Amino acid sequence: MTPAAKHNERRVAAEDAVLSAAVLGAGLPELAGQHLHLAALATRDDRVAEAHLLQALAAAPSHAAVLIGLYRFYFYKNRLAEALEVARVCLQKAARDNALALDWREVRATDAEFGDYAAVLPRFYLFTLKAYAYLSMRLGDLDEGRAAVTKLLELDPSDKIGAKVLLGVLDRRELGDDE
Repeated sequence: MTPAAKHNERRVAAEDAVLSAAVLGAGLPELAGQHLHLAALATRDDRVAEAHLLQALAAAPSHAAVLIGLYRFYFYKNRLAEALEVARVCLQKAARDNALALDWREVRATDAEFGDYAAVLPRFYLFTLKAYAYLSMRLGDLDEGRAAVTKLLELDPSDKIGAKVLLGVLDRRELGDDE
């Protein structure tokens, strides 16, 4: 993995931490919280950790904390196709929570307070779309990744989310510089 890719993965992890701390613990059913805790304790045993995450998902199928936990598990275990599926679910949840079009391509900058970094739900949407773009790119769907990054820059023209980093990766790849 290149230094730029490692940096980007660290940045994604930091963004996930910000979102989970800010958004998403409210209203978590106790059973789901217990399973999230047990999954965290079982980090050395993937099978057990995943089982707890799936039980948390069954207890709270649309709770952002559960979805982010499952996303992180798949992402850090390099199970990127599964992480992408969870990112899609998160994107749909974020769209509903923000009263946005379910198709991210139809969302406009004026549809939510995307420019206000303190607006947690719009920020969750942006971070989720960035995760979707990143995973699409990693899994080889560069056109989808570019379209999602372009949408991010339309929604967040000041680039508080850091979409230009992904755009730079795509541009360098097109020029034949994969580093």
